[in-house]
Amino acid sequence: MTTTAPSPPSAAVEVRPAGLDRRFYAFVLDRLLAWSLYAAASAGAYAWFLRDDRWGPGVAVIAGAVLLVGSVSATALGVWGVSAGKVALGLRVLGVDDGRPIGVPAALLRTLVLGVATLPTFGFGAAALAWTAVADPAGRRRGWHDLRAGSWVVDVRPPEEPEEVAVEEPRPVVNLTAMRLVPPSATPPSRPPALPVPHDPDAPVEVSPRQGLGWPLVGATPDGLGPRPAAPPGAPGRRIRQGSRWRVTFDTGEELDVAGLVLVGRRPEPRAGEPVHTLLALASSDMSLSKTHAQFQVVPDGALVVMDRGSTNGSVLVRGGLYKKLEGGRPATLKDGDRVRFGDREMTVSRLDRG
Repeated sequence: MTTTAPSPPSAAVEVRPAGLDRRFYAFVLDRLLAWSLYAAASAGAYAWFLRDDRWGPGVAVIAGAVLLVGSVSATALGVWGVSAGKVALGLRVLGVDDGRPIGVPAALLRTLVLGVATLPTFGFGAAALAWTAVADPAGRRRGWHDLRAGSWVVDVRPPEEPEEVAVEEPRPVVNLTAMRLVPPSATPPSRPPALPVPHDPDAPVEVSPRQGLGWPLVGATPDGLGPRPAAPPGAPGRRIRQGSRWRVTFDTGEELDVAGLVLVGRRPEPRAGEPVHTLLALASSDMSLSKTHAQFQVVPDGALVVMDRGSTNGSVLVRGGLYKKLEGGRPATLKDGDRVRFGDREMTVSRLDRG
């Protein structure tokens, strides 16, 4: 009976740094397996040698078991990039430069450093090694043992498809009477003329698909005043009121009746020539809120639309207990009661004219 070695991840599999939680679980599984084998070897050494005060052979059996387990683990790690825990958690140890297994010598060095760090030192060694992975400036979560071996731990599981949140779009209203009054044109235009924005905010209109940064999530400000300066973050209970059908409330106490294009972030700034109505600056305790994180606006059909501006930590739509990460540059229509998370800040949406 032959066994097939795990193959390196193909180009079709997205290679990304493994999460620290999955790495911890894989480490625990590997330690439990190794310690179980050490315990079995120690029990055998005691039964055969140590009970009769034959310390030399007994210690040799225990040391041999440690060396054997370490050598087998390093060989599997160097040749295939796996261990028992990493196979169970869908992880792989690969070379940081070529994406291939690191080889037995580098794996032995990595195993030795990891073993020394996990010696009984009240957890200080393991904690220090874990901190080097957390503080990796490159964002690859490479600990000191990975730096010595030229490796990194990657997640080779197929990426999970995000659960789509149903987004309701208002249905356009077709006026059949008006269509009958318009005579047919002998030469129809190559593209339909743009519909003017009606003065009545409740009148339904057709709008172009909401996609891309260029869609009129940005448009003329209603009062023609241009961008408003960002208020300093952290002012509790600040309330900005405009004539609007929508209101948003932040967990910091900020409350805003939406009018025109609103930019939100730590210190939001518009692009050149962008007709922004309100710049809303919010405090971020852990700096997870980007400088210009996201934008939202009431569009011509009366819907409130939000869009992430390519922020570092992203934005998440919460609706009915379901979570959906918003893709940067792709607008999403909001509903009454929705919540949107921008980094460590959360916004709640309310519709003012619901009846």
